[in-house]
Amino acid sequence: MSTAERDAVAAFRRDVVEPSMTKLVIIDFWAEWCGPCKALTPLLEKVAAAYADKGVVLAKIDTDKNQFIAAQFQIRTIPTVYAMFQGQLVADLTPARTESALKTMLDQILRQLPIDSPETEAEAEIEPLIAMAEQVLADGDAPRALGIFTQLLEMAPEHAAVHSGLVRTLVAAGELDAAQEHLDALPEDMGKLPEIDRARAALALAKDAKPVDDLAGLAAEVAANPDDHEKRFALAGGQMAAGDRDTAAATLLAMIADDRAWNEGAAKAQLLKLFEVVGLEDPWVSAQRRKLSAILFG
Repeated sequence: MSTAERDAVAAFRRDVVEPSMTKLVIIDFWAEWCGPCKALTPLLEKVAAAYADKGVVLAKIDTDKNQFIAAQFQIRTIPTVYAMFQGQLVADLTPARTESALKTMLDQILRQLPIDSPETEAEAEIEPLIAMAEQVLADGDAPRALGIFTQLLEMAPEHAAVHSGLVRTLVAAGELDAAQEHLDALPEDMGKLPEIDRARAALALAKDAKPVDDLAGLAAEVAANPDDHEKRFALAGGQMAAGDRDTAAATLLAMIADDRAWNEGAAKAQLLKLFEVVGLEDPWVSAQRRKLSAILFG
């Protein structure tokens, strides 16, 4: 190995390998004469800057000046773009030639790696606080949960789980208009996230779940005439409005068993909304899903 090659290896270790021990390094192999490389550079720089807080950095390798390094990576065409973490190549980013495609690939990679970044540190700090607020909400103390989520929103205004918790707390407090206004004000990208879907389902469920003055009387009417699905559906809504999710789920499951096609599958749709609001990973939802599967496929 020549002196120039040793210097190139040392520089590569310093500028690429060492940062990759804690961050995700985008390696851009390029050359001054390469037109597509020059077209790609602004995109890589823009996305790397946007993802800096997520622990992403950009390293550019001029293949003309670093022929030994390019040969080690068997670079045959440029631009070639790789992602490196802890000294290992983890992805070929070359096919991503648009901002959306590159961000999608980076998001997928970042979800799987323990990247050291300000964002992950902030996430680690706020997660216990979100869990505490969720527990307060689950315990039925909506006013206290609202106070906690409001404070969390000031701390983490871009955190989807905080917005979701706030909306669901407003729903629990009966402030449906305020919940809708908050959802409507969210950025378009955040509005597509699963956490916000859960909040949206909670609001839709609350609008559907109409309180019933005499639940016992309505339950007796349904028992006497179980073919009256309108009243059975209203009973389920009243049970949900009263916070009795077990009985509401049982009512909806019975409706699905008797006539799953009624009102274009309204009972199943309502039950799935309930699952989403409670949380798809919740053990209660898992148990109810098994019951639903037994009806649908048993």
